Amino acid sequence: MQSEIAKDTVATAEKSPLELLQETKASVEAIITKLLSIKQQGTPKSENRELLTQMFLNFINLRQANRAILIEEEKLKTETELAKSPVDFTTLELHNLMYEKSHYLKATKASRDFKSMYPNIDLISEQDFFSDAPEAIKSQTLSNDSSHDLMLKRLNFELHQRKELCKLRVRLEQQKKCLIETNAERNKFLSSLPVHLKSLKKASLPVQSQLSLQNQKKLKYHNLAELLPPPLYVIYSQFMALKEAFEENIDVEVSGSLNDAQSYARQQAEQNSENLRMEIDDEDDDGKRQRKRPKKEGSDEEGLYQVNPLNVVLHVYDDEIPDSKSHKPVVLKFEYLLKLNIVCVGIEKSQDGAEKNILCNLFPEDAGLEPPHQSAKLILGNDHAFDESRTSRPYKWAQHLAGIEILPEMSPFFTDKDIQNSDTAKDFAFASDHRNVQTVLQRIRSQKKTQLTLV
Repeated sequence: MQSEIAKDTVATAEKSPLELLQETKASVEAIITKLLSIKQQGTPKSENRELLTQMFLNFINLRQANRAILIEEEKLKTETELAKSPVDFTTLELHNLMYEKSHYLKATKASRDFKSMYPNIDLISEQDFFSDAPEAIKSQTLSNDSSHDLMLKRLNFELHQRKELCKLRVRLEQQKKCLIETNAERNKFLSSLPVHLKSLKKASLPVQSQLSLQNQKKLKYHNLAELLPPPLYVIYSQFMALKEAFEENIDVEVSGSLNDAQSYARQQAEQNSENLRMEIDDEDDDGKRQRKRPKKEGSDEEGLYQVNPLNVVLHVYDDEIPDSKSHKPVVLKFEYLLKLNIVCVGIEKSQDGAEKNILCNLFPEDAGLEPPHQSAKLILGNDHAFDESRTSRPYKWAQHLAGIEILPEMSPFFTDKDIQNSDTAKDFAFASDHRNVQTVLQRIRSQKKTQLTLV
């Protein structure tokens, strides 16, 4: 009996708790069934003791199976807890990665939807990147993907350029600030300069008077300019203003006899006073007394081509030569014909005919062979011929510089195409386009340069 119990105990130890529980349950049920059958049949109760012993053994097995199940449950719970920790950690990492993914997706969408202030400015091209980028940027390895690595390098180079431009901007702003301060100081000095110059001039007058330091040549020209006829005075004042305002490389002189000019000015003043007196007498006599008109001069050329005693001489130097005054300038002489009321221009000190052609070709359709206005044509006669043997000619541009307004013989605003293309309309257009003294000087220098090139 004991050997059987020992065998059952060894077999029980080899079985799993669930199998032991099921077998014990079946054994208990079989013992109870057997006890019930003995009781019902009334058989001797000698076997009951053994059955009870087996029952108790089964109860012991039940407790053992129950304990083994509880121990296994605790073991599984412990293993479950140990396995749950890495799962929770992995789940947390998954949630973090999903959050980062959503953040990157939002940032990418925001970057793609961003509208720059300068939408037409693209990233630097690959060719410019390889040619201009420094080696420190090109030698970096930022990604395993070649295209992505190139894009990152281009972006780094773009950032490098922007930083350099920001530094340049700061330097330029500082330079601008310094220049503004310098200009403010200079403007302050210039604003106070007239007062200082006035006081200096006033203080230096006695010294100049004592040492005779005044520019006698300039004073002489100014004194002579006061006796110039109005057309020549207009020319003289324009060229002097151009020289003083723009430092033009020219010299302007007034030549002629001062005594003759003064005598002519007195004659003109006496003649004007006589004419005024005669007009007053005519008005007093109620128009009965006719005004004595001066006799019309004949057609003698000496009277027609009478020249004012004074004339204006213009020396035009080349601007492109550093020491231009050491070279031969173009010397123009402006004369005023009293009878014809025109200004004539000629070139002085001309050794050959090359420089004479400068004025003839200065402006198109202005060779100076025709009187510039209708009154001169009537005085010269039917042939309207101007003396071609004279060195100076009445160019139209000279009349415009002298302020002699020439009205066209017919209105230039007629709609007739033939009249618009007439010489009168062209003269009117010429008068409106060539009043600038700078244009005349530029063309004189250009013609001079062309002549030298041809020579």
